[in-house]
Amino acid sequence: MIYEVFRQERKGQAFQHAGSLEAPNDAFAEEYAREFYGRRQESEALWVVPRTEIHEIEDFVDELERNYHRVDGYSLKVKLKEARERAGIAAENTARLRGAFSAEEDR
Repeated sequence: MIYEVFRQERKGQAFQHAGSLEAPNDAFAEEYAREFYGRRQESEALWVVPRTEIHEIEDFVDELERNYHRVDGYSLKVKLKEARERAGIAAENTARLRGAFSAEEDR
């Protein structure tokens, strides 16, 4: 049977797929995982899961049209342009305020 191994490098971190291994049963799979991914203290925790127990989710329905979750659906150029325009306006306002303050100090 094929098992998938997920490892946590440090406490609090997300588990990441470490690899696959073949074992005759759960007990051997656990020992193999400990040997391959835990013996050098490189993992804080391990998950060992039979591949047959992992279920793929294929269809994602985006009812709210939240396309910003996709890289190709969220125009970064537009957002950067808007931010730069706002920053330019803020910089102009700051310069005006500095000029006003320095004029008051000269009095």
